[in-house]
Amino acid sequence: MTIRMHVNMKRSEEGVSVRGRFLGIAVLVVVQFIVGIIHVLFGFALLSGSFSVASYSMMPTVYTIYTLVYGWLTLFFTYLIWVGKRSGWIGTAAVSLFVILVDVLAVLDLSNVLGIPSPKVAAIGEIPFSILVLVYLLQYHVRSKYNI
Repeated sequence: MTIRMHVNMKRSEEGVSVRGRFLGIAVLVVVQFIVGIIHVLFGFALLSGSFSVASYSMMPTVYTIYTLVYGWLTLFFTYLIWVGKRSGWIGTAAVSLFVILVDVLAVLDLSNVLGIPSPKVAAIGEIPFSILVLVYLLQYHVRSKYNI
């Protein structure tokens, strides 16, 4: 059984496009979708108490809710970016900035305003990822596509 995927790729003035979107947007959407799904599943697992690992079994409810909300917002804004909505760009940028702020505070062992205890290991990975997302979103051709 062979599964064939057809991706309509063509070179445009702005660069390679996938289904009429910048290649970078397509990559961003795929990665953000995966990140969103992971956070939603992890949040539901924390909420249901599925983890028996000692380090996760005592996670505060605030972190569980934060994880779920982050996952759902990521999925929602990812969809809006894919369909070309300005609110998708704004929401993704806002969520990325918020994640950077919360995770920097966690890495520096500073209490944050919301009391969200972010694990340092996760924070160290999420900070560079969120910075990369912001750097891409702030490129002129991306901002102009979303009327920013």
